[in-house]
Amino acid sequence: MNRRGLILSVLAVGVAGFGGATWFATRPGPVAEAEPVAPELADAVIRPYSPILGPADAPVTIVEFFDPACEACRAFHPIVKDIMAEHGDAVRVVIRYTPFHGAASEEAIRVLEAARMQDVYEPVLEAVLREQPRWASHGAPEPGLILQIAATAGLDADAARTQMLAPDVVAILNQDRADVETVGIRQTPTFFVNGTPLDPFGEAELRRLVAAEVAAAQS
Repeated sequence: MNRRGLILSVLAVGVAGFGGATWFATRPGPVAEAEPVAPELADAVIRPYSPILGPADAPVTIVEFFDPACEACRAFHPIVKDIMAEHGDAVRVVIRYTPFHGAASEEAIRVLEAARMQDVYEPVLEAVLREQPRWASHGAPEPGLILQIAATAGLDADAARTQMLAPDVVAILNQDRADVETVGIRQTPTFFVNGTPLDPFGEAELRRLVAAEVAAAQS
């Protein structure tokens, strides 16, 4: 098991035993010392068309390279939401699509983009992640369920079937794939905070890096 797999396993045990609201890593340590991304890669890390959760003008930006079929992304989603709630209007999240799990990932992304067109992005995102074990089984994925699941969260499925094939959606998928290669993303989730990669990876590290950036922005 690699380090990220170990982190996910620990997270799953913590959530099951104590609930997502109480499982937080609190061990002391320095803020991540990674260098900010090189200027020539900055445009590939964040794009103006990408979905934004939180205030568009927040001074601290978490960029998440995200695959809706990724179990670790699902596990980290409530953590990211809690970080946003903790810091209020100071933090936003920018989603970059990383369809590493093939057809199921791509269909989920297309459904999410249709949801964005219909102004139901966040409830559909919540539903897609909540029901991920049903449609994203890595042994026998069932991407056809995604649209049905999204409809329970307010998506107009009939309209979405057309919207999912829109040229803008194809362009977003293509550009995000290209940026994933440019930046060198190899696993999900991968986080950047105000251009600095999260390294080492972990909940405590993400919390500390965001807190440091918020403090700097407010000083």
